[in-house]
Amino acid sequence: MRYTNYGHSCFAVEIKGKRILFDPFITHNELASKVDVQAIQADYIFVSHGHEDHVADLISLAKQTGAMVVSNFEIVTWAGKQGLTKLHPMNTGGKWKFDFGTVKCVVAQHSSGLPDGTYGGNPMGFVFITDEGNFYYSGDTALTMDMELIPGIAELDFAVLPIGDNFTMGPEDAIAAAEMIECEKIIGIHYDTFGYIKIDKREVMQLFDEAGVELLLPEIGSTIEV
Repeated sequence: MRYTNYGHSCFAVEIKGKRILFDPFITHNELASKVDVQAIQADYIFVSHGHEDHVADLISLAKQTGAMVVSNFEIVTWAGKQGLTKLHPMNTGGKWKFDFGTVKCVVAQHSSGLPDGTYGGNPMGFVFITDEGNFYYSGDTALTMDMELIPGIAELDFAVLPIGDNFTMGPEDAIAAAEMIECEKIIGIHYDTFGYIKIDKREVMQLFDEAGVELLLPEIGSTIEV
């Protein structure tokens, strides 16, 4: 699978010819200023929760790409009120078979409010089970014992976890999460964008290395094979 980093918690994964975008927040992120938003293509947009740093470009990119928006019931309902029509509501514990594979919604321990102040529903993570590989995107979350359920859902090839601390897990908890989900390849997200979540990359890489866990921190705008 090809993984493209668009900064913060926004990334895309290509599976079976389908391009799946996650938590679109690009135009408001100074670190992603070189990303050509107009060139982004997506067949699906998955949204983990309603905070602005995960939905700021949702409506515009969904209209631009014609992508199907997948999220919890409250966010999908909100998106419908913004004029979107290609919508698929889900919620924690549910799964659905899409044309690229199956997605299971799992617990994320966080908060969720939409930019207009309305309730954003339960935050979620997603486990993707596909013929080309399996991965877990935790969304914004604390370390939680629910992560021990993940290996029973799928054997993971990689996982996408926040490492910025303050609002989410920090590096130490992300390492503990990697052990719980039985995954040794982690792509770090939700760091450096704001003052509260700036990290020392060298120090964090060393922590993961000492724990025997591979940490990938691709440059914004870059694409890697995973």
